[in-house]
Amino acid sequence: MTDLIIRGRIVTPHGVLDDGWVAVTQGKIEAIGEGKEPDAAECHDAGRRYVMPGVVDGQTHAGSYLGLAGIEPTTRSAVAGGVTTIVDMPYDNPSPLSTPEHLAAKIRAISRYAHANVALYATVMPGHPLDDVAALAQGGVVAFKISAFESSPTRFPRVDAALALDLLEALAATELPVGLHNEDQEIVRSRVERTRSAGLNGIAVHSQSRPPAAELASTAHFLELAAAAGAHAHIVHISHPRGFQIVDHYRRDGHRATGETCVHYFCFDPERDGAALGARMKVNPPIRPGMIDALWDEVTSDRVAFVSSDHSSWPIDNKFTDSIFDAGAGVPGMETLLPAFYTAARARCTDAIRLTVDQLCTRPARFFGLSPRKGAIVAGADADLTIFEEADVVWDSARAEDGLRWSPYDGSRFAGRVTATYLAGRLVYDGERVLNRPGDGRFVPRGSTSWFTGETMI
Repeated sequence: MTDLIIRGRIVTPHGVLDDGWVAVTQGKIEAIGEGKEPDAAECHDAGRRYVMPGVVDGQTHAGSYLGLAGIEPTTRSAVAGGVTTIVDMPYDNPSPLSTPEHLAAKIRAISRYAHANVALYATVMPGHPLDDVAALAQGGVVAFKISAFESSPTRFPRVDAALALDLLEALAATELPVGLHNEDQEIVRSRVERTRSAGLNGIAVHSQSRPPAAELASTAHFLELAAAAGAHAHIVHISHPRGFQIVDHYRRDGHRATGETCVHYFCFDPERDGAALGARMKVNPPIRPGMIDALWDEVTSDRVAFVSSDHSSWPIDNKFTDSIFDAGAGVPGMETLLPAFYTAARARCTDAIRLTVDQLCTRPARFFGLSPRKGAIVAGADADLTIFEEADVVWDSARAEDGLRWSPYDGSRFAGRVTATYLAGRLVYDGERVLNRPGDGRFVPRGSTSWFTGETMI
């Protein structure tokens, strides 16, 4: 007998089944249908709520503050936000994931701490040989990431062009993307110092101190290195529409090039929100004035690979500085990714739920080699499912599961909320409480699907 039936408005790759059901057996999707459902040991009727794939958040920073133990609050917050798989960045405290030993330690930490599934980025360190790259790829990392800007010489170092080219060449024969934090260090440091010296301060000057030219020059430089190497270059957080147009130029020339953006770039504008939020909305690259509609046009023009949260687990004290230049960059976002993106989509398009599922579920799963296991409601996939209700909701970060008790979204009105999350067919969030335990999540290695061919590679 089928273990579980979930009824509701089922969001499939081919459309929404308004009177649909999903059958789950042994943690997998057994069948999808309409009308009368088969017999099952358990049935959950979601009514008019959407039943969608669990969100795959393609950019999180679980270990940046608490180290590997940060996986627990981040993934607890994830399941409360309908996120069933996070793709975690390598920049853990005190050192990034760049060796097989660190990979093994992080996989052990996932088995100890994770409420949701976790896929992993790796990186390389300046001055170190690339001997471990192949072992990390074989160990299941889904991508590599490097930075053109140094936030920390040990935890988040700059990788220069020579090492970047070496890494791109080393991965050219694989399907693994190489992601870039895209800010030119010399331009940023010069402009920050110039802005400081002029006595300017506040979130309104953050964008001009890290100008679009720094982001776009770094983007173009990296894409050209990848084109020469024949590798897949991915820009992990584009804040300006010109960045997507540059990426698309390389793609149309036949190179493997993709770009991603983050949901906060659709939600905030320093000219509108800066006075109220200040450093609470500081991220890098900056949220730029007047860019929301132009960035949304990039989504609807199909130049955005997918949208992520860039969740950062920094406490609010990290924002309390006299100078905007000393305030920490990054915002929490696990529980706001889905409702914030859906709210933006519903204001701009007629099929908001399908666009939301495409950008937050299907595309990131395919990008990181996790499909067809993740990202779509299809027979044979893991039964990672999110129940999403259209509703007028005011966000209150005091109720969030991340333990941070702050958010730039405090007081924001969302057009929906998560009422249940299932992981492998098991209810792990009931709309009020996280029900599963640390360690119930699993490490998810990269599979064999390819972003550019859409085929399973043998």
